[in-house]
Amino acid sequence: MSPLELEQYWTNLRSLVSERAKVMQRSAFAAVVREAGDLAYAVFDAEGNMVAQAETGTPGHVNCLEACGKFLIEKFAGNIAEGDVLITNDPWLGAGHYFDITILAPVFRNGKIIAYLGSTNHHADIGGLGMSSMAIDVHQEGLSIPPMKLVEAGEPNAVLYDIIRSNVRVPDVVVGDLAAQISSALSGGVAINEMCDRHGLDDIEELSSEIIQRSEDAMRAAIRGCPAGTWASRCEFELTADTSIHLDLRLTIDNERGEVNLDFTGSSDQLNIGVNVVENYARAYATFAVRSCLAAELPNNTGSLRPIKFSAPAGSIINCTYPAPVASRHVVGMYVPMPILDALFNAVPDRVLANGPGCPSTAVVSGLDDAGKHYNIFFTVAGGMGARRLKPGMDATNYPTGVRSTPVEMLEREAPIVFIKKELRRGSGGTGRQHGGDGQVVEFRVRSDKEWLLSAQCTALHNPPNGMDGGDPGELSRFLINGKTAVPQFQQRMSRTDTVRIETAGGAGFGAVEQQYDVKKQS
Repeated sequence: MSPLELEQYWTNLRSLVSERAKVMQRSAFAAVVREAGDLAYAVFDAEGNMVAQAETGTPGHVNCLEACGKFLIEKFAGNIAEGDVLITNDPWLGAGHYFDITILAPVFRNGKIIAYLGSTNHHADIGGLGMSSMAIDVHQEGLSIPPMKLVEAGEPNAVLYDIIRSNVRVPDVVVGDLAAQISSALSGGVAINEMCDRHGLDDIEELSSEIIQRSEDAMRAAIRGCPAGTWASRCEFELTADTSIHLDLRLTIDNERGEVNLDFTGSSDQLNIGVNVVENYARAYATFAVRSCLAAELPNNTGSLRPIKFSAPAGSIINCTYPAPVASRHVVGMYVPMPILDALFNAVPDRVLANGPGCPSTAVVSGLDDAGKHYNIFFTVAGGMGARRLKPGMDATNYPTGVRSTPVEMLEREAPIVFIKKELRRGSGGTGRQHGGDGQVVEFRVRSDKEWLLSAQCTALHNPPNGMDGGDPGELSRFLINGKTAVPQFQQRMSRTDTVRIETAGGAGFGAVEQQYDVKKQS
């Protein structure tokens, strides 16, 4: 394949994948997908290798989709017909909790499968206790959908649709979002066939092989360009005043193999509350952290992910075993990059950033409006991003997830919620040679006379984001109900007179104030 052909085909493939993802996002019913982009969309080759991802999406969803897509393709090998659509939300196969539903559809050409298109989207509701950490068993957290066919030879699985509708609080929203996923996958298949027609291709096998091998080779070369060695680091944080968690890491850069090994032996054991992380999700954010530091310009696919090896003991909080509760897995999972960044500072100090608050603060507000209609909305409140060596951290930016904040106007349209305040929390970022980004303040209430439920999650309430190379930590988060400090991790019953205030942590600073860095040495 000539360089010109490769560039032409690759550009076409990336464009159509991103285009279909945008269509899916704009067709979605739930604001968390439509406005915040809490999703993933990717194309796989016939062997189950993720070739290209869409430009939008979160690392947790995208890299979990890479694993889940391959599993589904292998499981249903020889049992897939044209018009089939596969589905699952198994936390240990997919993105770590029941809310994330994966859809995968084959692409046929001249009677044979040449590719698959898939997505993993966060859904508005999945039944059970909702997105809280109250469950002590995964079965309390909602509807489980094992790997199966949602559509078979073009015919929807009516029984499965009835089961889904009967188990969720907002069935029209959930089924509408499934329709967006299905239609984007099927229309994406049409687009791939049109691409093959334009270029006279029988399939995408040669293109896939070339892209994946080049991506792997380039990733290994980037790793070999770093100093070899092994470094240990530890990240400690508290979910509540009496629940402490630590993530222990030994990071090894192996120049001979061109690999990075991430060993989380020694990390905290899984808990009996719903903050446990499945291996897929922990690996997703671990590989993201390494790739974004060492080779951010490379395509994110099976090839570029292959040289990054992840391990954590079974039964640990970042490799939990069934039936551990996992609904709020993001609260712990988004801390996984923090010890990686700390360790990589020893090898590539100019490419890392100081710590932020990990997971953004989140809130799920649900209940019945005054007309008796059920509402259920989910939104994030970003903290500040940690500073970089030569640049300050960004304000109110969700690192490492990248999910956007939902406009308050959209949330107020979809539920009887009123936002009293949304503003930057000035001065909350840590000081240093480069200061950390500021967090924000969000205050809201519900205008319905009926009782409503709040499930909130806030990080950095007890442990501030750590500074890098002498930088100062960011300010702690605060969670208040009616002006008084409250515990956010559990579902709470609320009334019309209650006001909720979330103040997110600022990102940490990088370098001592008096420290100077040589700009010429920066990559």
